[in-house]
Amino acid sequence: MNARGEIRAILTDIEGTTSAIHFVHDVLFPYARKRLPAWIETHRDLTEVQHWLSEAAREAGLIEASLQEIIELLLGWSDADRKSTALKALQGMIWREGYAAGDFVAHVYPDVAPALRAWRARGVRLYVYSSGSVEAQKQLFAHSEAGDLTPLFSGYFDTGIGAKREAAAYARIAAAIDAAPAQVLFLSDIEAELDAAHSAGMHTTLLCRPPAACAAESRYPCAHDFTAIAL
Repeated sequence: MNARGEIRAILTDIEGTTSAIHFVHDVLFPYARKRLPAWIETHRDLTEVQHWLSEAAREAGLIEASLQEIIELLLGWSDADRKSTALKALQGMIWREGYAAGDFVAHVYPDVAPALRAWRARGVRLYVYSSGSVEAQKQLFAHSEAGDLTPLFSGYFDTGIGAKREAAAYARIAAAIDAAPAQVLFLSDIEAELDAAHSAGMHTTLLCRPPAACAAESRYPCAHDFTAIAL
């Protein structure tokens, strides 16, 4: 694989990488779950909402389902943290309203914004790949504790391009950003995702945020924060 000096793009995960897991699980998920039934009832006539409700029913193999049945389905998927593109899209729309209302501000680790700005200043293109919807990704970085970070990113990818533990998804991302896989560095706290990116030909770095620590037997370069990542 090519040397790190040839990296032209960085692709980053969010949960456990740029932002604390507890923000997603203890703030975002409960917020969306609590509001989901009433929110769907009041937004059911929106074309985008109708689309994702239909996609949820299709994913579940339901030929005919009432609105209440689909809501119960989505609540069950939320409780199971199912990586459903339809669920993630609807959650993202609910969170958009939460950010706009000032109900919460997105957590990012203090090392993230300075590193992103430094990499961008060096001409490295920055991208996000998360199981959360593209809408949710944009809203998180637009309303972060470090301010609006969206101008730093060149693009966003969610499970619409493929599952994060499948090499084909990373190959598609490389093609979409017009970069050879060996020119891309993928950052994640999940080794199974790094396995998939590595299989596609990307460079990889494992994030082990404290109190986690880098293991001596780690298959990938490991960093405790973004300042420890060498390009």
